[in-house]
Amino acid sequence: LLAVVCGIPLFLLETSVGQYTQEGFITCWRKLCPLAQGYGHFVMKLYDFIYIIIQVWALFYLASSFTSKLPWASCDNTWNTEFLKVTIFICLFSKPVNCVGLQSLSNETVNHTIRRVLVVSGGIEELGSVRWELALCLLLCWVFCYFSIWKSIRSSGKVAYFTATFPYAMLLILLIRGLTLPGAWEGIYFYLYPDLNRLANLEVWIEAGSQICFSYSVAIGTLSVLGSYNEYNNNCYRDCFWLCLLNSGTSFVAGFVVFSVLGFMAQKQGVAVNTVAESGPGLAFIAYPQATAMMPLPQFWTVCFFLMLIFLSVDTHFVTVECFIASISDLFPKHLRAPGRSEIFVLLICLFFFLTHLTLVTEVNKIFL
Repeated sequence: LLAVVCGIPLFLLETSVGQYTQEGFITCWRKLCPLAQGYGHFVMKLYDFIYIIIQVWALFYLASSFTSKLPWASCDNTWNTEFLKVTIFICLFSKPVNCVGLQSLSNETVNHTIRRVLVVSGGIEELGSVRWELALCLLLCWVFCYFSIWKSIRSSGKVAYFTATFPYAMLLILLIRGLTLPGAWEGIYFYLYPDLNRLANLEVWIEAGSQICFSYSVAIGTLSVLGSYNEYNNNCYRDCFWLCLLNSGTSFVAGFVVFSVLGFMAQKQGVAVNTVAESGPGLAFIAYPQATAMMPLPQFWTVCFFLMLIFLSVDTHFVTVECFIASISDLFPKHLRAPGRSEIFVLLICLFFFLTHLTLVTEVNKIFL
């Protein structure tokens, strides 16, 4: 419902603004309403590339999957403690209200995430040291981002042919595997069966609206910049309709991939599906890795999942950075779009954000997030 009344209209509005003005999200307001130009500056200041940390974690998990035994499948690792409560991780990634009444369960996937990946410090005043493994993953992400966008849309467009299509191959493989697992249909039933009583909960509508804005990338300027690359007479109505349909359809199919595996994990543990279902980062870095560790050939399925996650986040990352750079370059086209200067400008932007994002790979990373 929110996708129809809010998501698609806003998607069309922002795309058509960029296509009509042929400008980025800052300078487009000069042609529409110069008085509102400050809005474009304000949105650009809010640009944040924290989404890259999902890419960093996924890359770290991917590298950890090339072992004879998945590190989160056992408790004989150097970072393991004698006992760790699931409540700790859930309280880190969820709202405090979700921490009430939870059972204390030992979970090695949780242990791996907290003590090996996050190494969460005691508070924001304790910055801790930079995790060199995560810092290396962060560097690789920014190097890939630079070479994807250093020639602007000419290079990023070519990279997108692969990064935008490869996740669908992985999604299909994981979907077929998920549907053949025992207990998969219990998870799918949980996914498709609606709880209509929750429609009266305002928080559900807020979460749905937030997800629509996040999924469609509205109100952050990227659609206006991407729309500016279209021809002036391009049929943006058709493009927006099919893109929104593809976006929502992909999310819907991805739900089958996730909940079929959660149903399998629930059956293996002898519990209800709602007890293993997580939301946010906990789903990708706790529930799903734990489920793949229970499958035959766990390394293969884990690699497929995190490859899909990496390429999805790669697309989001370099498109966001490209749109940010394009909007800034529109302000000073003579200086920043000159031959040779644009590549240096992109390099400086990537270097600056790499250095600032090092705080996200310290022991205080989850507190910043």
